[in-house]
Amino acid sequence: MRSSAPAAGSVSLSAPKGPFKRRRPPELEKTNETPDPYNLIITGVGGQGNVLASKVLANILVNRGLHVTIGETFGASQRGGSVMSHLRISQNRAWSPLIPAGRGHLIIGLEPIESLRVLAPYGNPGIMVIANARPVQPIGVICGDQEYPAMDRIETWLKKFSRRYWLLPATEEAMKLGSPILANIILIGALAGTGEVSMERREFAETIAAIMPENKLDINLKAFDLGREMVT
Repeated sequence: MRSSAPAAGSVSLSAPKGPFKRRRPPELEKTNETPDPYNLIITGVGGQGNVLASKVLANILVNRGLHVTIGETFGASQRGGSVMSHLRISQNRAWSPLIPAGRGHLIIGLEPIESLRVLAPYGNPGIMVIANARPVQPIGVICGDQEYPAMDRIETWLKKFSRRYWLLPATEEAMKLGSPILANIILIGALAGTGEVSMERREFAETIAAIMPENKLDINLKAFDLGREMVT
């Protein structure tokens, strides 16, 4: 297991004031039981695009009129250490950046063991997990000092400690598109496909167009669509 340093930074994003009209998101219209704040964690290791994924998701939700507070923790990210982003999503106000222990609602895991490592302290019987099935072996495993758990054991733990989980070959599918880094966008698409956090393709395209070069739009849309299809 890798360790994380204390929170390295946080940012709170809110809808602009003035003529902007807040739109009540569909996922909060269909039930009164949706928690507020909704606590979502994106976890992985350095180099997997964790921070970009949290930025994309937060911008989509802010453009919907929601408040999103992001808290990030980093391990030795330049050496494949843990990277974790807390997203606290609310239609009422900005919340403190770090999610309390045992209060997570959904985990997006870019790496299997990192998904379990976060599930342990932030999990509860109602939590859901969307996890990439492709391991990134830590230095201890590479050196032969530790053993990476078999995938069937990881899946057993995900099943035991979550209400629902999806273990997806995101990296393999991203490589077919041309780059393993697209695994993070595939998992964002999977999140949209679950319907747990409502997200339209148009909203994703608008966000990508605003933060990436124009020539990156099509490939990211393909990754988003692929992720959505993998869970539906």
